[in-house]
Amino acid sequence: MKKKIFTKDNLIFFLILNLGLIFTAIGISIFKTPNHFAFGGTSGLSIILSTLFPKWNVGAFMWIVNAALVVLGFFFLGIRSMGWTIYSSFALSFYVSACEVIYPLSFPLTHDVFLELCFAVILPAVGAAMVFNVGASTGGTDIVAMILHKYTSLEIGRALLVSDLGIVLIAAYLYGAQTGLYCILGMILKCTVVDSAIESLNLRKVCTIISKYPDQVEDFIINDLHRSATEQNAFGVYTKQEQKVLMTVLTRSETNRLRIHLRQIDPHAFITIVNSSEIIGKGFRSI
Repeated sequence: MKKKIFTKDNLIFFLILNLGLIFTAIGISIFKTPNHFAFGGTSGLSIILSTLFPKWNVGAFMWIVNAALVVLGFFFLGIRSMGWTIYSSFALSFYVSACEVIYPLSFPLTHDVFLELCFAVILPAVGAAMVFNVGASTGGTDIVAMILHKYTSLEIGRALLVSDLGIVLIAAYLYGAQTGLYCILGMILKCTVVDSAIESLNLRKVCTIISKYPDQVEDFIINDLHRSATEQNAFGVYTKQEQKVLMTVLTRSETNRLRIHLRQIDPHAFITIVNSSEIIGKGFRSI
């Protein structure tokens, strides 16, 4: 039996992947390039190369750099190991080139450098978080990381940090100390914002409920919220009575609906709510 390619899940995956790449491309072409914010990676290297060779723009150099990295990936990793990295590398180059054609900028969009830095960090970070969240990558230096992981014992994060720092130092030499310092700040913020964005996208609420009416709560969770729950028998130390404890994982809006329902049926119910960004299993992220 043939596996269906055009399914709803595959379509959602493809849309989120491309939307993340578009956000990244906008951040590169509208905010990074005019300000010479070379934080590292293929975009940072392309910004430097476009300055050294002004006949070619950033989008063109991204095509060249990403193509070279894909060839390296074929040679050292094989096509099967590359997966969606091949598509992401060329799609991001295409979107950057498209942005440069649709909205070309010779100078920064505003006169506020820090405001531009914020958007130069946030847009690609959110885009990268969306791409990582569906299990893909934005290509580029991810290929280098995959090669290093396979053939050396070098710590990948440290190796990529060193390469990014090298690009930042070249940017400081070409564009001045102020731009160099902004690049260093952007490089630091980028990692923090990406992690925060991924956690926000995956944020779920782990709810533990103790109520006099556990059956009604279970019925609401299953039939109204269309979720499941785990039931445990417990013993109240203060009341000296046996009672049921329910544990369920919900989204933010579902948690609010559960609180409203508990307020109506049992105002004295006890509920603890804990944030979690790593919920893996049926109904959430797959293993």
